[in-house]
Amino acid sequence: MERGIGSGDLAPGQLLPPQRELAASLGVNPNTVAAAYRTLRERGLIETAGRRGSRVRHRPASTSRDDTVRVHVPPGARDISDGNPDPALLPPLGPALAAAGERFATAPPMYGAPPVSERLAAAARAELAADGVQDAPLTVASGSLDAIERVLAAHLRPGDAVAVEDPGWGSLLDLVPALGLRALPMTVDDEGPLPGDAEHALERGARALVVTARAQNPTGAAVTAQRAAALRAVLAAHPQTLLIEDDHGHHIVDLPLHTLTGATRHWAFVRSAAKAYGPDLRVAVLTGDELTVDRVGGRHRLGPGWVSHLLQETVAGLWHGGAVDPVAVAASYGRRREALLAALADRGVTARGRSGMNVWVPAPEETGAVTRLLTAGWAVGPGARFRLASPPGIRLTVSPLGPADIAPLADAVAAALTPGAVRRYD
Repeated sequence: MERGIGSGDLAPGQLLPPQRELAASLGVNPNTVAAAYRTLRERGLIETAGRRGSRVRHRPASTSRDDTVRVHVPPGARDISDGNPDPALLPPLGPALAAAGERFATAPPMYGAPPVSERLAAAARAELAADGVQDAPLTVASGSLDAIERVLAAHLRPGDAVAVEDPGWGSLLDLVPALGLRALPMTVDDEGPLPGDAEHALERGARALVVTARAQNPTGAAVTAQRAAALRAVLAAHPQTLLIEDDHGHHIVDLPLHTLTGATRHWAFVRSAAKAYGPDLRVAVLTGDELTVDRVGGRHRLGPGWVSHLLQETVAGLWHGGAVDPVAVAASYGRRREALLAALADRGVTARGRSGMNVWVPAPEETGAVTRLLTAGWAVGPGARFRLASPPGIRLTVSPLGPADIAPLADAVAAALTPGAVRRYD
């Protein structure tokens, strides 16, 4: 079956034979077929819906959403679909890299060195403490997704359920089934996941819950103090839940952090450098309860061993040296985001974007809207990249936008959502 799915002989959505029927036709014990189907589910290749039977998944777990829901940007079109930071707001890496290289010239890290650079640990601890994150052990991973994957793998087994934001980060929505886990969606408003949805997911058996602290992708949501208190109350009734908090918006938002850390027995808080310092700096600091960090660090040592100390020292140098003015960066993204939201509102278009670099626009139908925007010269992110069960929408990344872009983009979005209506605003 796995070969058939890979070759395309078994098509996405194709109904598979009932287990007993297949066992009879093959002349094997039904338990053998049941075990095979279970293995296929754990590998993310098929899905089972009770009496409705088992089917080939519409998208194999090893396939990225970007591979299947991709906008091909034609020549001359503006690409606001990729979710990248503005290169003009990223710091120059040369001085920090050179300084790290000079230190390594006299004392290069060797096998057996501590996994976390002392300078990075000191910088991270100071900022985490200032944000109210519980003091706990530290380790380092190669970016937010790497950290989240390692935490999930440290605690969960194939078949376990994970509560995730919907709409949410497409890479995480891909990762969960790739690990053989099941995603249970939580609706997100401007203040984060709805407490009722989080409680419902936990009551349905979710063993882990993943929350984006600020600059949620794709909606820009940021957890408020009131929402944090409500989510803590939900988690208090489920203390064995694995809580993972993602703060990839650090240093690009001006909203305070309202952390959930410590609300459960096992937890992890992840803070990456990608959005503030550049996506190629594959460094994320991970702190959490002692067991979680110990498991993640131990497994890491058995694989890649450690995250490059050269990269760690570079990030530490950027933090220490104040290479980025978080207030100025947040204000720059904020001006573009707020201008676009206001322009869309003037045109009768509802949109969301409380923090970060993205704006989420609900759409009655995605494919047509994306196509019409491409025709108008704008490549936007299809909402299918970010959704499980939530209504359709499109994501607009404000990073490439200048003041002169706002009105034409808002015009194009309004026209794309209401085909046939021709409107122009100055």
